[in-house]
Amino acid sequence: MTRKRALGARELFCPVCGTSYPEDERFCSACKLPLVYSDHPGEVGDVTESHERARKIKPQLTEGRLVKVAYARNQAEAEFIQGLLLEEGVPSMLRRSAGFDVPDFLAAGPRDVLVPETAVMTAREVLLQGELISGEPAPRVVAPGRLLVGLLVALAIGALVVWLASQVVH
Repeated sequence: MTRKRALGARELFCPVCGTSYPEDERFCSACKLPLVYSDHPGEVGDVTESHERARKIKPQLTEGRLVKVAYARNQAEAEFIQGLLLEEGVPSMLRRSAGFDVPDFLAAGPRDVLVPETAVMTAREVLLQGELISGEPAPRVVAPGRLLVGLLVALAIGALVVWLASQVVH
């Protein structure tokens, strides 16, 4: 028995507008959503909040590692920033700021707003328009490994200077 025959009377339709489509179609031409099978064609299904949010995201802004673009003082402010970004098609994620991920601060405390690398410029433009960040570039963060190497080199140079000074005195 083939797949088409197994589905029988089921028909493809759009879960938002309820338009029926032939089996060779995959997306609704009006809503741009994937079509689903139903025993009751024309029935408009409920679209969940997460599904509605996912429809707003621009696929070209979803590539790369996550980068911090904003800092929020609390969960409500972070969700506000996240909503602004979503309206422009920028996906984002919230993370508790470092040092505030202890049990006493789980429900409150500051949050970092992270976006994929490809969305950083768009996110910064949105946040600048909303005056949620300053126009100044973010300060560079030094990697811990580079900092350690720099300190060890400085310590070695300092030790060499002290040794040379003690050789001159003798």
